[in-house]
This record gives sequence, structure tokens and C-alpha cells, in this order.
Amino acid sequence: MATRSGEHGDPVVLDIDGFEVRISNPLRPYFSARGETKLDLANYYLSVGPGIVRALRERPCMLHRFPDGVDGDKVHQKRIPRGAPPWLETVRLHFPRWGLHADELCVTRLADVIWAVQMSTVEFHPWNSRRADTETPDEWRIDLDPMPQAPYAAVRRTAQVAHEVLDELDAVGWPKTSGGRGLHIYVRIAPEHGFAQVRRAALAFAYEVERRLPDHVTTQWWRKDRPGDAVFVDYNQNARDHTIAAAYSVRGNGLGTVSAPLTWAEIGDAEPDDFTIASMPARFARVGDLHATIDDSPYDMTQLLEWADRDERDGAETPPLAET
Repeated sequence: MATRSGEHGDPVVLDIDGFEVRISNPLRPYFSARGETKLDLANYYLSVGPGIVRALRERPCMLHRFPDGVDGDKVHQKRIPRGAPPWLETVRLHFPRWGLHADELCVTRLADVIWAVQMSTVEFHPWNSRRADTETPDEWRIDLDPMPQAPYAAVRRTAQVAHEVLDELDAVGWPKTSGGRGLHIYVRIAPEHGFAQVRRAALAFAYEVERRLPDHVTTQWWRKDRPGDAVFVDYNQNARDHTIAAAYSVRGNGLGTVSAPLTWAEIGDAEPDDFTIASMPARFARVGDLHATIDDSPYDMTQLLEWADRDERDGAETPPLAET
């Protein structure tokens, strides 16, 4: 539906560390549960600024835009549109399958995030590699994705076992809610392997979690083959151009849930809907960025790749990988 000029408020200009970002239609409702607006969304990201910038810094980033609020249509946008401010930084990506390239947002400062909000971005989905070498990931992502009938208790139990395996590997995992019904665990890795190898290592880890928790966990490639009450350890989130919501990213639902960093001790009690754009600013002010030192403990994936070699020798299936 067309709107009249000024119907959702006069534009607001925000000064963010010396960079001006104009927010048009600041009073447009974005979240139906409590009525937060586009300007509320910008203020949320300002409140968690160090966290969201750290999560996105120097990474190619796909934008999930909701021009009419989260109850309207979603737009997946890779390319930065013409007319972006000259200070906005990008990274060029090549997609061999299509013979195309895209200049994606590459956040280096908080003003970049707020500019994306002005473009109606709610969710930020970064790559697990950085601009200096986009073909070599520095982040391994463990995505605990529950099937429709899986209780959240199964997600918690899977996270506990994943933590045990990480400890045995001497790898430091950084958990967060997905903003939905799942959990994510990030591990910084030495940028020494391409996407295919990181995915092999992630699959070997998933197989090990499944061995230890066969009644709760699945690694089945095809969704139709997965038990309806299982937790899928989604290793494919480590494939090239596969992305998930960043830490501190808001999700596109009426409640405005947030993909919120947690301590391991919190997983047993925290509920996904505890973390929203309404509750997270106070939490961030209280506990700070729980992922603040995520870059300090890179993990060498050699042992996991040895597990992958072992599994393949033993006849484990390597699921197909679509080209990008």
C-alpha cells in the first residue's frame, strides 16, 4: 500500500562517530508484537554497537531487508545499491557457477550497520571468511537446527555434548541463540583451509556428536530422511556462500528476537524468546559483549580433518555440495 509523505514521521539524521545516516520513515512499525519502529531498530543496533560490528567486521554480508516491516515481504540482497554513501565499504565476490560478481556490504564501522537499517535491513548474514581472503574461512559454525517436533531440551542436550567434544579437541566454542528455536556455536579457526575442507571437518564433528547422542541427533543430508524430533547438526553452514544470522542480529519476526551470545552456563535455563530488541540493550549494558575475545583463540583443524579422513576410509557418506 502506498504511503503519504511524512506518514511515518519526518526523516531523522543520526551522527554516528562522525558519519551522518539519514533514517527515513522512522516511525514505520516494524515489529508487530510490541510495535517497535524502524528508528527503534536503529537504536537497538546502536545499543549493541561493539557486538554487532565485531560479528560483522570485514566479512561479506548479505542483507535481509523488510521494506514494510517484518510482517511484509522479505528481500535477500547481496549487491549494494547505487547511491550508497561514498564511505560505505564493500567486498567483491565472484560466483563461478553463474559467471557473476556482487559487491557486498563489508562492515568496518557502526555507521555501516545503521545505513543498512535505513535500507530496511533487519537481519545481517555474514560469510565465515573475511575480505582479506574471502576463499579461506576463519570461522567454523556449528548450527544446531531442531526438526519441528524436537523439544528445546534436545537442543540444550546437543549443545552440552558439542561442548564436551570441543573441550576434548581443545577448541573454544562461543554459543549464541539462533534467534529461532536453535543454537549456534562459533569457533575461530586458523585461516588455512578452503570452504570444502572446513565443511569436511564440520561434518566429522557432527558425526562424532551423533555417535554420542544417537537418540537426539541426526546428520542426514535430506530433510525427509531426518527424524521429526531430532536435532540436525548442520555442517553445511560452512559451505561457500552459506550464511546464518550474526551475533546480535535481529530476526525477521514480530517479536523481534535476537541471535544472542550466551555463556555456556546460561544454556540450561535461557529460552530463545528471552532475547529481543526490547530486552537486549539492558542485557548488553549489564554483561557487555560475551564474544569480545572470540578472536583470541583460533583453533587448528588438523585433528578434525584426520577424523574426516578416518570416517571416509570407514565408508561414511560425503553429502553433495552445490556450486556457487
